[in-house]
Amino acid sequence: MKFSGWPETGELVVGRVDEIEDFGVFVDLLEYENKRGLCHVSEVAAGWIKNVRDHVNTDQRVVAKVLDIDRSAQQIDLSLKDVNDHQRKDKIQEWKNEQKADNWMEIAFGDLPDEEFGAVANGLVAEFGSLYEGFEQAAIHGQKALDDVDLTDGQVSAVVTTARENVSVPYVTVTGYVDLECPGVSGVDVVREALQAAEGNGDVPEEVDLDVTYVGAPEYRIEVQAPDYKTAEAQLESSADRAGDVITDHGGTTGYHRTRSEGEG
Repeated sequence: MKFSGWPETGELVVGRVDEIEDFGVFVDLLEYENKRGLCHVSEVAAGWIKNVRDHVNTDQRVVAKVLDIDRSAQQIDLSLKDVNDHQRKDKIQEWKNEQKADNWMEIAFGDLPDEEFGAVANGLVAEFGSLYEGFEQAAIHGQKALDDVDLTDGQVSAVVTTARENVSVPYVTVTGYVDLECPGVSGVDVVREALQAAEGNGDVPEEVDLDVTYVGAPEYRIEVQAPDYKTAEAQLESSADRAGDVITDHGGTTGYHRTRSEGEG
């Protein structure tokens, strides 16, 4: 997604060296539509420069700092020497992430008219600061992450589905609820056994964090943290199934749902 406006003074931008002259380097800004900047020879590298071409090549991807902007003259002054290695690495990674997010938008909404496509993209950027962050949060938290974004139910579903199929995140958290009821004098003990089964009895994979908590009779919350959505969902369902099997084996009733029961606080 390219921005239609202007960068800000002091901003780091990703560009492609378009033209090299003795007095400096012209750079096409890859994040902004139809924007081109000039890096004067004095801003290409520290110290005296005999030949600009010893420092940059045509078509080279660079990270530059915006020094000044003159909109009336359509001029953007850039500096390459004011960007250190750490800043350059972080900015390139950020840019690559946004390239990925652009591709995810095409997967999710490539068939939409340009106006609707742009509205979805702008909504995500407005809420999360970037498309990538929007998809990442959708992968981690699902539809809940998009509650404050002005999207239709279908658009929310498309973002979440695409995110969970494509985004790699450090961990994801999923939550479900299980109802556990067992009549008779031993009912309390059966429910306790079912909760132990839900927690895995020590057999939950090391990379998975599974927690079962009491919500309000007969409802219990199961929360799973895992390295990816597929694993988290599988562990969540397995936990509910284990608890349910114990209850039904003793003549009780059980139910599994993804949201809290109506009327619960």
